[in-house]
Amino acid sequence: MTYADTGVDIDQKEQAIKELVSSITTKRKGFGKPLGGHYAGLIDFGEYALVLCTDGVGTKVKIASALKKWDTVGIDCIAMNVNDALCVGAEPLAFVDYLAMDDPNPKIAKEIGKGLEAGAKLSNVSIVGGETADLPELINGFDLAGTCLAYVKKDRIILGDKIQPGDVIIGLSSSGIHSNGYTLARKVVEKAGFSYDDKFPDELYPGKSIGEVMLAPTRIYVKEIIELFKKVDVRGLAHITGSGLWNLPRLKESAKFVVEDFLEPQPIFTFLQKYGNIDDREMYQTFNMGMGFAVVVAEKDVNETVKILKKYSDAKVKVVGAIKKGRGVEVPKLGLTYC
Repeated sequence: MTYADTGVDIDQKEQAIKELVSSITTKRKGFGKPLGGHYAGLIDFGEYALVLCTDGVGTKVKIASALKKWDTVGIDCIAMNVNDALCVGAEPLAFVDYLAMDDPNPKIAKEIGKGLEAGAKLSNVSIVGGETADLPELINGFDLAGTCLAYVKKDRIILGDKIQPGDVIIGLSSSGIHSNGYTLARKVVEKAGFSYDDKFPDELYPGKSIGEVMLAPTRIYVKEIIELFKKVDVRGLAHITGSGLWNLPRLKESAKFVVEDFLEPQPIFTFLQKYGNIDDREMYQTFNMGMGFAVVVAEKDVNETVKILKKYSDAKVKVVGAIKKGRGVEVPKLGLTYC
């Protein structure tokens, strides 16, 4: 099974994004002018750059509704945004959410709010507003998205341009699937004849249901990465989301990201690969496969970086690879390349 089989074609999506962006050419000049970016966009704000990024939870919300458990998807919503903001060296400040529903159910809204509050605490951001839309002719269930505002001093912006051969890639573990690839993950469950209430098979998660495992909230990396910024000259940061390891070249196209070792993928990925008959390439270009965030630093800063990350994070931390001459991503152990 592939992501494209479920109706999500990554290549087609990339082409659609290019066409969308090609129609947008207006750029403000002077104060507020754009300063570039990859995971998040930056604009001039005097001594600082303001950072904006937006994202949603995706079809993970369908599992929440199936289980009638809506109190964690708000964490996912904030996580997907604040983790992106970190990737340009910025500290998240504030957040606004967008909740679209076919039927504005107060109980569901209250539970979603609990998750948003939990995510805000973990990220040290204020939720300063939002929008709730009643769209019965457009939405089936609900959709949850948001936008994050962050800031960074101009001389501390991190765009990956300083990455060079010999630099080291350090990975931080994910909490599971996070919030990407759920159209494929849900299809695997459906095709294999499982329900979300079923106990997880093969005793991979004793005492837990399939739905409980799949709803595990996206890990938030704000605390440890902000601490890292204070002491290490970080050269690149990547939030490993949709497209998996193929996210890495976003940091610098003229570098080869060689992933020589792995953070062990959680059992949920073993389950999806087995019951979906999915090959390695499809798994690593769709899911995070156990690594939710990556940091690139100079070789001389590796020990200090690992020390700080382990001190402030509950994620597993591991050197997973290095930068070499060339382009794209290479995973020698699996024989995978992407350019």
